[in-house]
Amino acid sequence: MSGIAPAQSDSEGLVFPPQFLWGVSTSAHQVEGHTLNNQWWAWESAGRIKSGDCCGPACDWWKNAERDFDLARGLGLNALRLSVEWSRIEPRPGEWDESALQRYRAILQALLNRGIRPFVTLHHFTHPLWFEHAGGFLSPHSADLFERFTARVLAALGDLCNDWVTINEPNVYCAMAYALGEFPPGQAGNVGAALRALGSMARAHARAYRVIHRFRPEANVGWAQNFLVFKPAGAGLDPIIAWLQHKLFNESFVQMISSGRVAFPLSRLVGDLSEVRGTSDFVGLNVYSRFHVCFDRTNPRQFYGRMFVPAEAPQGDHGVELPYGEAHPQAVTAAIEAVRRLNKPIYILENGVPDASDRIRPWLMVNSLKETQQAIARGADVRGYFHWSLTDNFEWSEGWGLRFGLYALDEKTQKRTIRPSGQLYAQIVNGNALPRELVERYAGVPRNRNLEPGN
Repeated sequence: MSGIAPAQSDSEGLVFPPQFLWGVSTSAHQVEGHTLNNQWWAWESAGRIKSGDCCGPACDWWKNAERDFDLARGLGLNALRLSVEWSRIEPRPGEWDESALQRYRAILQALLNRGIRPFVTLHHFTHPLWFEHAGGFLSPHSADLFERFTARVLAALGDLCNDWVTINEPNVYCAMAYALGEFPPGQAGNVGAALRALGSMARAHARAYRVIHRFRPEANVGWAQNFLVFKPAGAGLDPIIAWLQHKLFNESFVQMISSGRVAFPLSRLVGDLSEVRGTSDFVGLNVYSRFHVCFDRTNPRQFYGRMFVPAEAPQGDHGVELPYGEAHPQAVTAAIEAVRRLNKPIYILENGVPDASDRIRPWLMVNSLKETQQAIARGADVRGYFHWSLTDNFEWSEGWGLRFGLYALDEKTQKRTIRPSGQLYAQIVNGNALPRELVERYAGVPRNRNLEPGN
């Protein structure tokens, strides 16, 4: 392993490397408020949020992000991931809002003034309505347009940030937008479109990667890959379907980055990817859940697999229609092992659970960090952990119903209240270690809905 000292264990607990990054992750649409010109705001206005909620002022970051930066500093954090909102910066094709760029400069400077290292994401599920109306990432011009946007952002902000995430979870975006229909544009069952969009996002990523390095040669550039564990529910066809879902969901984009190609017949859909090969300085991992998978001939949208969570499995709060997923700390290890072959530094850029009462978040946090520390001790070059998220925020199609924050947020009054898990995270961060007492307290697997904070 290079670049960072290895993790160690001692009689007091599990110790992280000296330069380890401790952070939280956010995204513009979920925290800024009133992002009126992107496709998600239009989606909400059309009544497509399952809970019926609207984002509104969100967490009021556009006016007052610095309030939450003070909270982050108070927890002892030394890193924070955020995104810039494309629709604010380029509200119409080729027209740039200088006041928006100046606000982002102020935001980044505020982080630096507090000793917090910013990681900036260029595309976190949202883009301008004009881009969506032009076909989004199904347009043959999408990579060109994303390259132009990236160049303008780097020209304005590149001196204030060294760490860049080009695209957040391209696998999730494409699956939800074109296969499951839960993200705009809401196409369900169009697997071909999902794969074509994935190829376009890979080319857009590669263009952005090169633009960032042109403006800032020493920059640290990667993407954020969502990773799910697919566990076969039984025998027969279940293992085959689980393997297929793993390969398509977890492996496709990674394969594009590592080799500049995908296997036939997917290559017929995604097009030429030769420019994509090797375009990453790090791999970002967003790790949340495990799903159980069984063969289901009636479900072609998910390649004839049905994903479910057993009622007894440890899990967070339920979504409007479906469980969020099984809380599975070992997913962190599986994700790390899946991308180690790229021989790049790894950051856990998102990890968390929806849990309004903090009944299971402390257990998941401690055990996910235990998995992270042990992976580092085995030689994995993991350089940081970012919890999702600092405060509760607007959770996409679920609205305000799923609560991920270390701080509870009253979205009507904007009052923040620290949860026990926030205090727990601060203890870990400030010690740069998992105390053995915490490891022992949260050992074992809790029964669903049966773990209370501190027990």
